[in-house]
Amino acid sequence: MKILNFGSLNIDKVYSVPHFVSAGETLSSTNYEEFPGGKGLNQSIALAKAGAQVYHGGNIGKDGLFLKEVLAEANVNVDWIGENGNTTGHAIIQVSASGENCILLLGGANKEITIDHINQVLANFSQNDLLLLQNEINDLAYIVETAHKRGLKIALNPSPIDETITNLDFSKIDYLILNEIEAKAITNEHTNDKIFQKLLSLNKQLKVVLTLGNEGVIYKDSLEEHRQAAFKVDAVDTTAAGDTFLGYFLSQVSQQAEIKHALQMAAKAAAIAVTRKGASSSIPNLQEVMTFTKK
Repeated sequence: MKILNFGSLNIDKVYSVPHFVSAGETLSSTNYEEFPGGKGLNQSIALAKAGAQVYHGGNIGKDGLFLKEVLAEANVNVDWIGENGNTTGHAIIQVSASGENCILLLGGANKEITIDHINQVLANFSQNDLLLLQNEINDLAYIVETAHKRGLKIALNPSPIDETITNLDFSKIDYLILNEIEAKAITNEHTNDKIFQKLLSLNKQLKVVLTLGNEGVIYKDSLEEHRQAAFKVDAVDTTAAGDTFLGYFLSQVSQQAEIKHALQMAAKAAAIAVTRKGASSSIPNLQEVMTFTKK
């Protein structure tokens, strides 16, 4: 099974500052670093490290060409990444001396993907391939509709949650991988039982993966339910935990693994990721996950 991740590509621009800039204030940064980012990029790298055959669809500006290099080095196919954006999507991140951060996002090229580009990319995928989407690019509804007509399986990570997500046709979604906040926003329910009941009423074929942080994860579809506890580790940085879990879970699914095994592998990968600093750089490779000693 080929996996197409049509997702965001960002540059994380990180400024170290004594404190957050106040209104009217000019402040000198003590350090500046750039990192590859975006949920789309992180999830593609997680998929590739987990052994999936993954293709990334998206858009950058000329300032983001290094993001294609990062993906290619991780064995992600980058043939369907356009370079037509005025500027690459990016995040301006202030990190204070106390370790707190505040973030300003610009969608940039992620929000400039054309219908022609979407059609061109999807024409290379067909029935039994898997499409992965987040909510950091434009025209999600069109992508879902077109991919569904072509017979692709569709996995949705509804982050960040907004009206774009709540207005989607969930009858065309096969896998929904989300956290409690996103689940409550979509269903207007506040208990897990009612959340699952509401989501499965939208689509009887839907497979729901609800991540619960330190409490692990619950998988449920119309036929089966599985729970996977979180592995206990000393967390350093949880930035890419969710993206790592998703990548490993879908990679296992694409390789016909049983759901219980896929959840366990994904939980191990996420546990390793939170013991390391950074986003995509914290994602473990398959050998590390296979030899992880659970606690």
